[in-house]
Amino acid sequence: MNGRAALLWSLAGLLGAMALPWYALQEGLGTGAWLSGLWSSEDYADGVAQMAVHGRWWLAPVFAALLWCLVIAVLPLKAERRGMLLAGGAAAGIVLFGLQAFAVGLRGWTAGWLVALFGEMEQHQVGIGAGATLVLTALLSLLAIGLALRGAFGGDGFVAGAMTAVTASILLFTAWPILHILAQAFQNGDGAWQPLLAVQRLAEAKIWSLRCLWGGGGCGVFWNTLVLALCCGIGSTALGLAFALIATRTDFRFKKTLRVLTVLPIITPPFVIGLALILVFGRSGLVNQFLDWGFGVASTRWIYGFPGVFLAQLFAFTPVAFLVLIGVVEGVSPTLEEASQTLRANRWDTFVTVSLPLMRPGLANAFLVGFIESIADFGNPIVLGGDFGVLSTEIYFAVVGAQLDYGRAAALALVLLSLALGAFFLQRLVVGTRSYATISGKGDSGLPTPLPKAARRAAQWVALPWAGFTMILYGFVFVGGFVKIWGRDYTPTLGHYAKAFAIERTPEGLIWSGAAWNSFWTTVELAAIAAPITAGLGLLAAWLMVRQRFAGRGALEFATMLSFAVPGTVIGVAYVFAFNVPPLEITGTAMIIVLCFVFRNMTVGLRAGMAAMSQIDRSLDEASATLRGRAPQTLFYVVMPLLRPAIVGALVYGFVRAVTTVSAVVFLVTAEYDLATTYIILRVINGDYGLAIAYSCALIVLMLAAIVLIQLLVGSRRLGRRAPLIQGVRA
Repeated sequence: MNGRAALLWSLAGLLGAMALPWYALQEGLGTGAWLSGLWSSEDYADGVAQMAVHGRWWLAPVFAALLWCLVIAVLPLKAERRGMLLAGGAAAGIVLFGLQAFAVGLRGWTAGWLVALFGEMEQHQVGIGAGATLVLTALLSLLAIGLALRGAFGGDGFVAGAMTAVTASILLFTAWPILHILAQAFQNGDGAWQPLLAVQRLAEAKIWSLRCLWGGGGCGVFWNTLVLALCCGIGSTALGLAFALIATRTDFRFKKTLRVLTVLPIITPPFVIGLALILVFGRSGLVNQFLDWGFGVASTRWIYGFPGVFLAQLFAFTPVAFLVLIGVVEGVSPTLEEASQTLRANRWDTFVTVSLPLMRPGLANAFLVGFIESIADFGNPIVLGGDFGVLSTEIYFAVVGAQLDYGRAAALALVLLSLALGAFFLQRLVVGTRSYATISGKGDSGLPTPLPKAARRAAQWVALPWAGFTMILYGFVFVGGFVKIWGRDYTPTLGHYAKAFAIERTPEGLIWSGAAWNSFWTTVELAAIAAPITAGLGLLAAWLMVRQRFAGRGALEFATMLSFAVPGTVIGVAYVFAFNVPPLEITGTAMIIVLCFVFRNMTVGLRAGMAAMSQIDRSLDEASATLRGRAPQTLFYVVMPLLRPAIVGALVYGFVRAVTTVSAVVFLVTAEYDLATTYIILRVINGDYGLAIAYSCALIVLMLAAIVLIQLLVGSRRLGRRAPLIQGVRA
């Protein structure tokens, strides 16, 4: 089977080299104009013609590697030898492809030493097109097949292919752009390497100062960021656990409403929470106005600084912790809890010594996500930070401020990565190598153990007031879209919605005349494309990391977190730097926005998948293999149905974050591909708060509908447990 696949991929690679344009076309393939110029036109020529007719000799080694793989695929060789030769040829082809792609650019050689070695070059090359992409895909597939034939990954071609695809995509769209921008920390303004510059940039007192401890001023942005992230990670995990316990282990009547309220902050553009807190608690907010009117208490600015940023981040990131924890809490086996009670342990001891330890992977992953979300957050600190500086805002001002110092921004991003790396290793230390499997192939007739009274009351006292506060806060947000000017003129009006979403009927049909429609439909389309890719890639990576053992697993796992740990502004600039020049020129296209969405947001799906998969016993995989089920069958028919909570979480997060993200795409949008959040930001800058709030409310309604649709399409996980009686879960 693998030999036939090698032959097919070799032929597909040759098809890309001989029948498709090698370089990217501005007008795309859809026009068909390239068909008449595959051999004669330098712009439209395929790879072979580029080499033979147009003098691009550096492509020849890539084609030679592809022909080598074709020969190996048809020769009668033993599987292991075929795999070794195939993997070697494909790996050589990939390396040669990368070398030629990066060595020759828009003006010939891209490095001075290449000019000195080969002399000046008159030829040039632009970004890769359909032909080159198909050749690279074929070489990666042939590498995976070769590794499988050699016995890697249990000889399973699907696992080898999945590993190759995940690794290549993460290296290309996560590691490469971030390393490209981080290298700026060691370069001067002219691009020359000066490693000591990074030391100078990192030695600033503004980063490390501890003057706040003895009243001599504020602390450095590193300490502000660290303390804020620790508080946010602990607080969001505690709130997320409280909501998850109420939703799964109590008879609370309004569970569905509670779930909606927990998810509501995550489907809101990030600056809306900060704006709502200002409208309620700001110097001219309702609370301060009431205190001044009723009790003569002077208005204060307490909301600006650590309290406001911390409060806003708790609102923003508690739903993420809930999405990570809900599947883990549901997955705790009642059998183990019943066994504890059989040994005369009371409910509290069972909860503390059995249930909570089994939730440890979820708790650790939720803390990790909350910590990293906090250090990378930009929207809340920029709105509510005041004099409380953090690393993300410092990076932003270094990039877009008057200093325009990419080197300083890159140095600060290195500090952020060190924080993320520390949190990553702390999470690995907490989880350890213990087994947390609670879902096996055996029938489970146990009933979920009711929460002890103390735990239930603690969860309710924590979660329910927070849910009520959320309702009040969002009530003010929705009302803000129906009044003329919040704080000045509360006359009811629908003018903001009419301006944004007007539809006119004409003899030619309906015209979407509202000012927001263009950005609205663009956002929906790109988010709908990105969400399933984000969830699929994240969960596939989780399956590989939990179920497979391979060298470099820890490095690959950390690489998936790079784009998540770095602020969105750095990601946007990194994508512009990396993909504005050959070999991959996609700046200004919809593709770069989708790729940014996917690799920025896949980490939550990855962490949720890893937490949920750690509860699924490997005996299920072994039973599938015993019944001659191959890896793809085991994944899709055994594992995936048990990961439905994680699938829902990954899809929801991928979609809503694509709709609500700001900082990561602010440098990537164009007039053709304008997004909802950038449109809203411009309205806020112009002082049109009514239109901004109205548009945000429309996005909230859209994403609530999307969440319901995702839940209906994916369904819920069935674990073969009896439904508990209502009175049976009262503690």
